[in-house]
Amino acid sequence: MPGRKEKGRQHYETAKTMRQVRRQIKRNRKPKRVCHKDWRSYDFDDPDVFDGLDVPQSERMMPRGERERRRANLALALAELGEGHEEAFEELSSVGGTQNQRGIVVEVSSSLCRVDLGGRSLVCSVRGSLSAAETGYTNVVAVGDEVTVSENESGQGVVEAVLPRRSILARPDVFYDHLQQVIVANVDQVLIVASWRDPAVWLELVDCYLIAAERYGLLPIICVNKIDLAEDMAVCRTTFQPYLDLGYRVIFTCALDGEGVGKLRKLLRGQTTVLAGLSGVGKSSLLSAVQPDLQLRTGEVSEYNGQGRHTTAQVVLHLLKVGGFVVDTPGIREFGVSGLRRGELARFYPEIAAAARGCRFGDCAHIHEPGCAVKAAVQQGRVSATRYDNYEKIYHALPA
Repeated sequence: MPGRKEKGRQHYETAKTMRQVRRQIKRNRKPKRVCHKDWRSYDFDDPDVFDGLDVPQSERMMPRGERERRRANLALALAELGEGHEEAFEELSSVGGTQNQRGIVVEVSSSLCRVDLGGRSLVCSVRGSLSAAETGYTNVVAVGDEVTVSENESGQGVVEAVLPRRSILARPDVFYDHLQQVIVANVDQVLIVASWRDPAVWLELVDCYLIAAERYGLLPIICVNKIDLAEDMAVCRTTFQPYLDLGYRVIFTCALDGEGVGKLRKLLRGQTTVLAGLSGVGKSSLLSAVQPDLQLRTGEVSEYNGQGRHTTAQVVLHLLKVGGFVVDTPGIREFGVSGLRRGELARFYPEIAAAARGCRFGDCAHIHEPGCAVKAAVQQGRVSATRYDNYEKIYHALPA
């Protein structure tokens, strides 16, 4: 058996051999790249100048999310500049190196939407990086939105950006009380449709729609439909006289015989109008009377509860031949007062706000306080008793 010295010599030879092998491996390696810390100058007129540079064959030229960030910044800039800056919009449309198309969302369904591109319709998905977070709304895209879209060779579209909205109409979200759902964007006026009968006129809801129009900066028009069912037309007109006295525009129509349809058509011309009202009041019938080829579904009023069935399933934007757009909506009961508090309600009733200047207390709610000038004005007939009743009902439904 080898002794201790022999074992030590063998270990030394083995270690020496391993060192030699490592040196040989290092000699076979490619030389290390030298990182020049000094600035070099290159003749960029020389077409071969880049041949000697160590540049990767493929490189991400724009960080992830940078294109969406630039679009958002440009959209904010457009909102500050206002209208008349088409060149800025063209820059927004081409951010990221591809020329996108500009269109208007005419229909939204789950994660898809239909966009009108100047007479051509394109079904689009929504870019995943677009988000409604921190906007107070639950939906990224709404009917009426102006958008930029990209389209691939197979004819599939993607909404790349949503342009700043000039107006909206929103309602409380079904699942999240603190958020709202945008029903329609970029509209000029709201046509509040109420029927005199079947279903019976609901003035409290009319007031809610007027509040919504005021809050969202829309011109309100009250349309009293189905006047052929009125036993006494004078009673019908008297019911809406308080609204006429306040300066609201009120028209009386009948979709069946065409009464008032011509006047309605003039009011819609050149405007983007959203229709609001209960199901069964005749919104779709009125639009079909204005333009028969719209081919909208209409339905009868339920005999069980006297209210209309939903014949319009979702929000849709239609182009009018006389110019302008109309947005047909399902029957919506709850919007206009979401997020409003009791102390803010009076300013949406101009006649109550005017009478309130004479109240004994500055924080008078005009409900039960002594020395209330509003209640005195109601008793004297200077404020409509019906309008005051609506105010009181809405007031109690609002949070303090």
